[in-house]
Amino acid sequence: MLNIEESFTGKYAFLQLGFRPFFSAAFGFATFGILAWMLIYFSVWSLPAENYNVVSWHAHEMVFGYTLAVVAGFLLTAIKNWTGVQTINGKPLLVLFLFWLTARILPFIIPQTLLYLVVIFDLSFNLLLVIAASHPILKARQWQNIAFPVICLFLLISNSIFYLGLMDIWVQGIHYGIYAGFYILLALIFIMGRRVIPFFIEKGVDEPFKAKNWPWLDVSSLLLLVMFIIADLIDPMGMPSLLLAAALFILHSIRLFGWYSHGIWSKTLLWILYIGYAWIVFGFLLKVISISHGLSVFLAIHSFAYGGIGMITIGMMARVALGHTGRNVFDPPAILKIAFLAMLTGAIVRVIFPLLNASYYTLWVGIAQALWILAFGTLFIVYLPMLIKSRVDGRPG
Repeated sequence: MLNIEESFTGKYAFLQLGFRPFFSAAFGFATFGILAWMLIYFSVWSLPAENYNVVSWHAHEMVFGYTLAVVAGFLLTAIKNWTGVQTINGKPLLVLFLFWLTARILPFIIPQTLLYLVVIFDLSFNLLLVIAASHPILKARQWQNIAFPVICLFLLISNSIFYLGLMDIWVQGIHYGIYAGFYILLALIFIMGRRVIPFFIEKGVDEPFKAKNWPWLDVSSLLLLVMFIIADLIDPMGMPSLLLAAALFILHSIRLFGWYSHGIWSKTLLWILYIGYAWIVFGFLLKVISISHGLSVFLAIHSFAYGGIGMITIGMMARVALGHTGRNVFDPPAILKIAFLAMLTGAIVRVIFPLLNASYYTLWVGIAQALWILAFGTLFIVYLPMLIKSRVDGRPG
């Protein structure tokens, strides 16, 4: 068991920067949380709180549990670099992490009468994250980055709406809360992806390359995404949702074309991000088909989630953790290729195979779950020692 002082200044560095506890938590929760979901999916097991439907739990925890842990780790690290102001570390970081962790554990052990404890811990984590992300940006007056704590605030609101539904205060709260949070995270990935993916490709490929970006595309794609989110929340199977999804598919396809370099295929930490982005783009096409031809909307959702968010977040964590522990991002561990190929295969099985033969749907889901667990479990084992111990170059952080 690490004591606070040692984890902050000594042999261990677990609480020096936000990426360390939250990436550790994300790798671990993606592994064991999906293992729990797999056991639930193939059994009659349920949560102790009768009102907490297991499907709602799975959706909520992948949005506000796993993905938000990645966001917390990334922002609490990146904001320090952007502003030059120290983000929370040491005991305050531990408190924030424990709020997140407690909210993940409680649904498995408390009855319906104590469900309010989950609400308290989870929303406290959301609120503290907003404060932790806002303070350095406000102190440095970096108004160009204020969108990131604002997005965290929107996630707090979305999570609050979910809990209004879970506590039987607003019957539609569960649906609106989950989907609002999900699409807000997609928006965040688009914003961050636009900022870092073309930069990583330019710096990472072996040949000279300049990614193409168009200001008109940046503005229009963001405005159309906001419109799509509103339309999909109001009428997910309506014509406005179809037209906006089609427009977003075209715009982001153009963006991917502008970022493409054949050199990415020899760079593990590049193709995982590029293909992950492509899965999100494909998700918009599947959304169009789901409205126009009655395709299951959950294939679009899992193209966004498993293929898109899953592949991008695992790739980003793998890269950021290497760089911020003093390791060479251009020479990643060889085993990452195996883990990333497992993620890619899992996304194909989860999204494409049901299109080819839906009669084996349960089998496809089980295989995809197993491949996800393999990918994240591998990175959990490989990265946990890096995330706990001090940087290899002796620098703080």
